[in-house]
Amino acid sequence: MKRDPFNETGCLKPEHGEAGQALQGNTFADLGFAKVDLSREQRNGYPEVIYGEGKTAEQIIGIIQAMRKQTVNILCTRLSSDKFETIKKATPDAVYYKTARCALVNRAEVKQTQSYIAIVTAGTSDVPIAEEAAVTAEAYGNRVARVYDVGVAGIHRLFARLDVIRGAKVVICIAGMEGALASVVGGLIDKPLIAVPTSVGYGTNLKGVTALLTMLNSCASGITVVNIDNGFGAAYSASMINHL
Repeated sequence: MKRDPFNETGCLKPEHGEAGQALQGNTFADLGFAKVDLSREQRNGYPEVIYGEGKTAEQIIGIIQAMRKQTVNILCTRLSSDKFETIKKATPDAVYYKTARCALVNRAEVKQTQSYIAIVTAGTSDVPIAEEAAVTAEAYGNRVARVYDVGVAGIHRLFARLDVIRGAKVVICIAGMEGALASVVGGLIDKPLIAVPTSVGYGTNLKGVTALLTMLNSCASGITVVNIDNGFGAAYSASMINHL
């Protein structure tokens, strides 16, 4: 019979070589419907984040309860307002950010960085993704400068805020339609730029694929591209850069 390499706490047993030794002290809470990683902050610097879509409110409550003893700020993304109403009854310290579709639970004051992340959008329709990024970045202790609705169709709007963008340590650029803004901003700054394509646009935007391909094919150097509508992923990476 094959032996279970894990002990009752979810840790690899020491006899399982270097891998087992490297993961000693790493634990998870087995809730049946989820195995909550309680050691991610110890390994990666940031705790596990709850992705709200596809989970019931009751499942999210269970995960929060498993995390809250050792996690200062619990972030839940892609959370509907209906689910939040149920969650709020079980966790009164939860705060909901409607535009971002995010919730923060067990909020404690987090020291903010002196340097900041600039979050730049092409249009107002991109703001929900930008706010997901902003809430995520602020939860991780970053100052954020919001520069919204400065797309290439009225490029003078971008130049009016260029000093704010250039003053950031890292820039998140969010655009739908054809996604051209990332290339323009990338050619004007000397900081890392994380581009987020959005699913905003008419038919040939192809739900963000057109903007994604534009950003991936940019001739501006220093641009990194994340997945379509992934404000969270952009902010996570930007936070790591901003804390260096």
